[in-house]
Amino acid sequence: MISRDDCAGADTLRLDITDLIPGPPAACEPCVERVVISLGRSKAIDTAHRAPRDARAAGTVCVHFDAAALGAEEVRQAARTVGARAGCAHGDRGTAGRRAPEGPPPPPAAGPDGARATAVAARPPTEADALATPPPGVSHAEAPAESAVEVPVEAPARPHGQDPAHGDTRAHRRDHQHSHDHDHGPFGERAELVFALLSGVAYLTGLLLGLATGASEPASLACYLAAYAFGGFFTVREAVSTIRAGRFEVDFLMLVAAVGAGAIGRWAEGAVLLFLFSLGHALEEYAMGRARRSIEALADLTPATALLRSGERVTEVPVERLSPGDTVLVRPHTRVPADGFVRDGEGSVDQAAVTGESLPADKVPVADPLAALRDPAAIAPDSRVFAGTVNGAGALEVTVTSRAEDNTLARVVAMVRDAENRQSPTQAFTARFQRIFVPAVIGTVLALLGAGLVVDEPFTASLYRAMAVLVAASPCALAIATPAAVLSAVARAARSGVLIKGGGPLEELGRLTAVAFDKTGTLTEGRPRLTDVAPAPGVSERELLTTALAVERLSDHPLARAIVRDLDARLGDAPVPTAHSLRAVTGRGVLARLDGVPVAIGSPALFPAGGRARPEPAEPPGPPLPAVLRARARELETAGRTTMVVRHGARYLGVIGVMDTPRPEAAAVVARLRGLGIRRAVMISGDNQRVADAVAARVGLDDAWGDLLPADKVAAVRRLRADEHRTAMVGDGVNDAPAMAHATVGIAMGAAGSAVALESADIALMSDGLDKLPLATGLSRRTSAVIRQNLLLSLGIVAVLVPATVLGLGIGPAVLVHEGSTLLVVANALRLLRYPEHA
Repeated sequence: MISRDDCAGADTLRLDITDLIPGPPAACEPCVERVVISLGRSKAIDTAHRAPRDARAAGTVCVHFDAAALGAEEVRQAARTVGARAGCAHGDRGTAGRRAPEGPPPPPAAGPDGARATAVAARPPTEADALATPPPGVSHAEAPAESAVEVPVEAPARPHGQDPAHGDTRAHRRDHQHSHDHDHGPFGERAELVFALLSGVAYLTGLLLGLATGASEPASLACYLAAYAFGGFFTVREAVSTIRAGRFEVDFLMLVAAVGAGAIGRWAEGAVLLFLFSLGHALEEYAMGRARRSIEALADLTPATALLRSGERVTEVPVERLSPGDTVLVRPHTRVPADGFVRDGEGSVDQAAVTGESLPADKVPVADPLAALRDPAAIAPDSRVFAGTVNGAGALEVTVTSRAEDNTLARVVAMVRDAENRQSPTQAFTARFQRIFVPAVIGTVLALLGAGLVVDEPFTASLYRAMAVLVAASPCALAIATPAAVLSAVARAARSGVLIKGGGPLEELGRLTAVAFDKTGTLTEGRPRLTDVAPAPGVSERELLTTALAVERLSDHPLARAIVRDLDARLGDAPVPTAHSLRAVTGRGVLARLDGVPVAIGSPALFPAGGRARPEPAEPPGPPLPAVLRARARELETAGRTTMVVRHGARYLGVIGVMDTPRPEAAAVVARLRGLGIRRAVMISGDNQRVADAVAARVGLDDAWGDLLPADKVAAVRRLRADEHRTAMVGDGVNDAPAMAHATVGIAMGAAGSAVALESADIALMSDGLDKLPLATGLSRRTSAVIRQNLLLSLGIVAVLVPATVLGLGIGPAVLVHEGSTLLVVANALRLLRYPEHA
């Protein structure tokens, strides 16, 4: 591979950027990067990159080509052609950019913080324009001309509590709220509660007038009729809509009971029925609204505007205008406007709204912005940011990776909303029960109306009893028992960064008896670490480490990168020699030269074994591996390490061990799951069995199944499910998707920013950690208990009230008990919103 610093030779040209792009390119780095990428993809050129800056202010591009096939002048002309085609798109940069609409610009107007308002003809050029192949889901269509606000790069911060980068307006949200309020009349969302209270006032006024001496009966009746009107207004609307849909539900039963009471002159009892029913329904909707509002609050976290940077100019634009590749400025103590990665600046970001992490996460810039833009899924967690999270004290420049409607927070909100409409097994049961029960109640009431044919009583008495039974048997509490609990639990989980997709996964998670974990990236951190250093007798540790570091620096293998990272930290400023001539031995190790002497680093299988006449073809010539080092390597492998022997010339320097270490929280999470009732915890992994056993022992699992291909993982989950019946599979949501699909519940961790993980799992842990898994499991178990309590209460009340009303209990007491049970069920469900983080 050609080094970026090797810009000399017959097959290399250094071209001035000003020769490729008209205008001052230093003011538009994305334009330069776009040209460099386009040059690298040209058929006439092998590779192209920015050369190290020299005395020339504009800088140069280093172009590598095949000198045997093309002449330097041909390559120079080809580079100019590519540069002209991919030139800068600034509106103020000559003819290479997009042209602004003709006509004079509008006069400047005052903007926030003294900024100037100016017309922007088109979206400024972005890093996405530099890519010949856009990221998935990204369109290169130009945004329409739109106004924006140009703001100073170093504008002063606004007072605490406001969003200086994004303003405080939410016009589209206010419009939505206004239209919603209009549907309910002048009282807005509180209209039903206001009408219920007016019904109560009218009922109490009529009751007091009836009790007052000398009060006329028409006055009391007028008050009761007013109570009917206010209390029945929303009930009639609801009943009409359900009857049109071909269903007879609770609202219909209540109306029939109230009309029946009025028909026999029991206006007061009919009025109290409608008053209490409407009050209970209004309070129920208010309580359910609390759970919904905790979900809707997530949607309001994303700011309305963003500070879009283009060169030295910063403009305030709506977040809907942001496209992948745009760079936005995130000022201290403001919310991040879009999903993306940190391009410049360092600081901490409070990600609790998305991942549920209790502490702010430190953020650093990515090493290669263009590579990050090409593959957003590969961005490291310490460089990725999410829309709606809160920046700390440092200023950040963030490159956008997804549009506003596709960001992580928007997907979470949409999926949590959808979860409300996905029925759990208990909800399905209660729905089927009501479809049978409500017609049965109506049939029973009709039968009771004919009681006068069997017993000697007037029709009015039969009608009154039938209406009382109608009230007692109405399954209000049963209808709300499960959805109130499910919605509260889903909202509570979302607040802690756990996405539960409906009542089904929620209930199933509460019944689990076994859990299977993937190893790499789930139980372990997903990145190897240097764990052991064992020098050979008579060799210093420094000699072993500097030799290993010199060679591994030349390799791009993941294990090599891990060794270089940890050895750099371990050796500090110690001098390291320079190796060269790296050559890989597939599956075994690498060979190189250091100080003119060959170096071999690899598994014990790379080196000759003692007692053989000559080495295998793949083995480097030299003395056999000493028995003491072979034994030490075998000992480390038994402990789960990947071992590498280091030999310099004929001298064996020692053995180093590397391991993908378990997550710090893994053992505690497994212990907490056992405390919540999980009887069996296993690990399924593609790694060798020794490594799997070592990790399982450190974490505290019952079993470890290694050497598994994806199909084998599916079979393992099936076997575990056959033994334990209800099994969860915890993985990353991508590689483990088949196994997750065959588990009772599939749980993806680290789902923030990963559309695949969000879509493939039943439950998604948004943070890159396992610590939220006990919360989700405990919450689901508590929810199952609450649902059982609510069902027992609601069915028990019906079982007691129906016989009591048949035997003579009046409508008034029946209404009090009926509505009281409904509110009790809702209040019990709302307790889930306060479920503690570490229960």
